[in-house]
Amino acid sequence: MVGLSPLQMVLVGTVLETVSFLFEVPTGIVADIYSRKLSVIIGLFLIGAGFTVEGLFPYFGAIILAQVIWGIGFTFVSGAREAWIADEVGEKKAGRAYSKGTQAALIGSLLGIGVNMVLANINIRLPIILGGILYSCQSIYVWLFMSENNFSPAPLEGRETFSKMKETLMSGLRLVRISPILLTIIVTGLIFGMFSEGFDRLWTPFMIKNFSFPQVFSLKPVVWFGILAMVANLVAIFSVKLAELKTDTTNHKSTVTTLLVTNTLLMLAVVAFALSGNFWAAAIAYWLVAMTREVRGPVYDAWTNQNVSSGVRATVFSMCSQANAVGQIVGGPLLGLIATVISLRVSLVMAGLVLLPSLWLYVNSIKKYNLFSHQLDK
Repeated sequence: MVGLSPLQMVLVGTVLETVSFLFEVPTGIVADIYSRKLSVIIGLFLIGAGFTVEGLFPYFGAIILAQVIWGIGFTFVSGAREAWIADEVGEKKAGRAYSKGTQAALIGSLLGIGVNMVLANINIRLPIILGGILYSCQSIYVWLFMSENNFSPAPLEGRETFSKMKETLMSGLRLVRISPILLTIIVTGLIFGMFSEGFDRLWTPFMIKNFSFPQVFSLKPVVWFGILAMVANLVAIFSVKLAELKTDTTNHKSTVTTLLVTNTLLMLAVVAFALSGNFWAAAIAYWLVAMTREVRGPVYDAWTNQNVSSGVRATVFSMCSQANAVGQIVGGPLLGLIATVISLRVSLVMAGLVLLPSLWLYVNSIKKYNLFSHQLDK
């Protein structure tokens, strides 16, 4: 509706990620000092408000403002949610909880897509506005019905200055500096961010521009995108469950091996999508992209959780999200520029190839783990 160019579409995401970068660690520290629950409540409300503003005002300036609101809200949830879960269920059960949460989100999304396809045919802004309002309403549910039993906030006297925040931040930074695994986690998050921003903003215009949608029951493209998303969710639900059964999220080698496999498949699927010659080939590649991305999410969170202590958990999770944001800030505009100057197809191929260095990092991490285990056995 707004009529943005590929570069403008990516820049919208760049604004979102820049805000996330600036606020990620401060809000993570707030979650570690005050309350993970409070941080999540604030974040859910702001994310919903951002969506609502974007749906109400289909203008470039309003959409930029919506990204700012959304980005700040995201940073309040990011890190705090994962840390809250880990504290409540315990570190050993956290990986399974992250996987179950992803499956639940996919089922909810699947139900929502069907409703939204109907609403979008009435007015394409309607599902965005209603979705934003409902998203904000989650904060009320969390406030009234969800408990926070295993977190001890900083003493009141420690909250009057920034000393406690600084101490928490420095503890997190020291942990990252002395831990090669955490450094690898953060770098792979940055690489994934470079890929994701370009792909997320450009795959839709790529399909609209390059392919004729099937003429079945005179369905509009918005309905076909809904069908694509529904199938992607169904495939992802079973894939996430399979990864949960096959991956020991308390074991470094098992976790990283799953990440290596999923990221390899993801890279190949993105390149295949970019090189597709017809709608159905692109659809199959897109489903594989969606599947592997959903599998990666909870496994990556579990890998991070293996290597942090409770006191700085939200802060370190926020650092990982911040690295992802940096990757999107750097990679998004570059891929958007390539799409504008050369073509969307070339830009999407480049987005897939960006993931290549992360595969080397995963292999290297597995090798170091095997070497360390061998030395322990001796």
